[in-house]
Amino acid sequence: MTNCHRHTTFVGVKPIRNLIFDFDGTLADTADGIVATATETLHRMGVEGVTPAAIRATIGLPLGTSLRIAGNLPESKEAEAVAIYRELFAQLELSQIRLYPGVAATIKEFAAQGVPMAIATSRGCNSLEYILSGWGISRYFPIRATSADGFPSKPAPDMVLALLERMQAQADETLVVGDTTFDIEMGNRAHCRTCAVTYGNHARERLLTASPTWLIDEFTALKRLL
Repeated sequence: MTNCHRHTTFVGVKPIRNLIFDFDGTLADTADGIVATATETLHRMGVEGVTPAAIRATIGLPLGTSLRIAGNLPESKEAEAVAIYRELFAQLELSQIRLYPGVAATIKEFAAQGVPMAIATSRGCNSLEYILSGWGISRYFPIRATSADGFPSKPAPDMVLALLERMQAQADETLVVGDTTFDIEMGNRAHCRTCAVTYGNHARERLLTASPTWLIDEFTALKRLL
């Protein structure tokens, strides 16, 4: 099902030629692994009682920021929390990560059609590559912006603007796809069209507050937008 919730004058002006994806909650279902790893991280720091919902609400933000907000930690503890999380990553998070239904096949279709694709994520470059390689889709995303690049965090448009430059792409011919308001606001601020997916970390009602151009319930519906 595709819901055409539209917010700008871009619709109908130019065809979509380029795709920029968020990763967590958009291409891959990483929430359970993130919640488990963050919960154990905070436990080791003496923080108890943090709910899965509180952790999920911060997914999409830089790791240190996410842990600090979820655990109500002082900023001085961010580095320690990140170090513990990364130590636990392979043990707790990695084994629970799955691509969403239809992602691999649809990405391969877009690649066969020659559609340029990139990823804009708050995840680190090493873990991103590890996951993409494990699912056999790394080669479809030669251009990426990650936390390692040092850009301001979402919803700042900097990651998308940098990707547009690297892709030699025009903003009004580019679709930014994500599962959180952070992703949609990032794409809107970069003057791209945006598509929110409802199966990720932010609910439909919250996504609508960010005014996505489109709202879809399954990844394969993207094929109808190009």
